[in-house]
Amino acid sequence: MLSITDEKQTHQETVPLNDSEREYLTGLSLAVCLGSITLVSFLVLLDMSILGTAIPQITTEFDSLPDVGWYISAYMFCAATLQPFSGKLYSKFSNKYTYLAFLVLFELGSLVCGLATSSSVFIAGRVIAGLGAAGLFNGGMTIIASAVPLEKSPLYTGILAGCSQLGIVAGPLIGGALTQHVSWRWCFYINLPVGGAATVLYLFVHIPEMVKKDQFSFKLVREVLPELDLIGFALFSPAAIMFLLALQFGSGNTYAWRSPTIIGLLCGAAVGAVIFLLWEKRMGDQAMIPGTIIRRRIVWTSCVYASALVCCNIVASNWLPTYFQAVKGEGATLSGIHVLPSILGSLLFVVISGAAITRLGYYLPWGTFAGVAAAIGTGLISTLTPTSSVTKWVIYQLIFGFGRGTGLQIPIVATQNAVSPAEIPIALAVLIFFQNFSSAIGGVISNTIFTQTLKDKIPIYAPSLSIEAVLKAGSGASAIRGLVPVGREDELSGLLRAYCDGLRNIFCFLTGLAVLAMVVSFGLGWKDVRKKQNQDEGDTCDSSAA
Repeated sequence: MLSITDEKQTHQETVPLNDSEREYLTGLSLAVCLGSITLVSFLVLLDMSILGTAIPQITTEFDSLPDVGWYISAYMFCAATLQPFSGKLYSKFSNKYTYLAFLVLFELGSLVCGLATSSSVFIAGRVIAGLGAAGLFNGGMTIIASAVPLEKSPLYTGILAGCSQLGIVAGPLIGGALTQHVSWRWCFYINLPVGGAATVLYLFVHIPEMVKKDQFSFKLVREVLPELDLIGFALFSPAAIMFLLALQFGSGNTYAWRSPTIIGLLCGAAVGAVIFLLWEKRMGDQAMIPGTIIRRRIVWTSCVYASALVCCNIVASNWLPTYFQAVKGEGATLSGIHVLPSILGSLLFVVISGAAITRLGYYLPWGTFAGVAAAIGTGLISTLTPTSSVTKWVIYQLIFGFGRGTGLQIPIVATQNAVSPAEIPIALAVLIFFQNFSSAIGGVISNTIFTQTLKDKIPIYAPSLSIEAVLKAGSGASAIRGLVPVGREDELSGLLRAYCDGLRNIFCFLTGLAVLAMVVSFGLGWKDVRKKQNQDEGDTCDSSAA
C-alpha cells in the first residue's frame, strides 16, 4: 500500500550516526541552545496558565462570556492532538528547521491573539498558537537528546523540564500584572520579543542530528509524505477532539454528563479511536504511533508514570492557590508568592536528581523516590485547614516539590534509553501526548470532585447559602466572603470548611496518582545511562523490550 519512491534515500534518513559521526554541543554553543529552548518551553507552558487573570477583561471587551471555554481549550486541544504527528516530522526532517517552523506558528498565533478585534479572531489565534506549541516541548527534548551524550542527557533534560515548568506557576502572576497595569493583549505580545530573542540565539547555533537526514527539498517532501501517516492523523484528530470536547462541556456544566451531546461525543470518540487503532496496526512501523515502540515495557511504563506524575503536578498547581485565596483570604499575587516553596523544592531537586543520574548512572531509584515524596507531600497538603500554620504549608509544599522535581525528567530519560536514536522524536511525542491527555482528564476529575464536595457539604456546614451562588463565586477571597451575611461568622466558618473538604478530596486523589507513579516506577528498567547505547537498532529494541 505504501510507495517509497527512493528506497536508498529513505533508508539514509533513518540510519543512526555512529560515534565518529556524532557531533555534540559544548561550552557557549550548548548554553545558547539550552537557554533558547528553555525560554521557548517556558512560554509554551506560560500560555497554558496566563489566560486566567485576563479572561474577565477579554470577555468584557468582546462581550463574549459564552466563549470562555474555547479561549482555554482551543490551545490545549490543538497542542495535544498534533503531538504524535509532530514526532513523525522530527524523525524525518531537520530538527533545527522543524523546531523553527513550529516556533513561527506559535509566535504567529500569539500575534493574532494580541491584535484580535473579536472573540472569533482571538479563538483562531489560540488555535494557531496551539498548533505551534504541539511541536516545541517534545522538539526541545529531541534537540537536547541530539546535542549531548546520552549519559549527560538527564542533567540537561532536568534543567529544561524544571525551568520551563515555572511557566505554569508564573502564568497567573505575570498575567495579572500585565492585565492590571498594561493591557490583557500583552499577555500575548510578551511572547513576541522573548520568542524572537530565543529565535535569534537559536539561529546561530548548529543543531546536530542523531540520524542521517537529507537537506530539505520538495523532492524530499514527496518521498517522505507517504511515511507521515496522514490518514492516521486524520483519524486520530477528530477522535481526540471529540473526547476533549466531551470533557470540556461536561466539566464546565455546559451540558449534563448524561445529555445526548456528551454521550454522542464520547461514542464518536470511541468509534474513532477503534478505527484509528485498527489503521495503526495495519500501518505497522510506518504508523503515527508505531506499535513496536509503544509495546515496549519501558516506553509504556514511562507513559503511565509521566501521566500520573505530570497530572499530579498540574492539578496541584491549579488548586494550591485556591487554598490561599479562598480559605486563607489572600489576593492573587500573595497566593502566587505562597506557592513558591513547591516551586523552589521542584527546581532544587530537578537539578540534584539530574546531576546524580548523570554521575551515578541509574534513574530508577530516583523515579521511585519521586513517587514516594509526591505521595507524602500531597497527603500532607490534604490535611491543611484554615488555621494551619505557615510552617506546615511551607514544609508540605517543599516535600511535594522534591517529588515532582525529581520525577520530571525520569520518564524522558528512560524513554530515550529504551529506543533507538531514530525513534526518539516519535517516542517523546507519544510520551508528551499522554502527559497532556492525562492532565486534561485529571483537570476534569478534580473539578468534578471539588464541585460535588461543595454540593454535599454546604447544605450541612452553611445551610443558608445558595450552592449555585457559591459555585458561581469561584475561589476569589472577596467573592466567597461576600456571600456571607455580615455577622454570620458561623456561616463563613462552615463555608471555608466545605472548601477545605473539597481541596482535601482533590489532594487525596493526587496522592493516589503519586502512589501509582511509585508502583509503575519499578518497570522503568534498571539501566546504567553511562554505558554507551548499542547503536544497532535491532539490538536496542531487543534490550529495551526485556
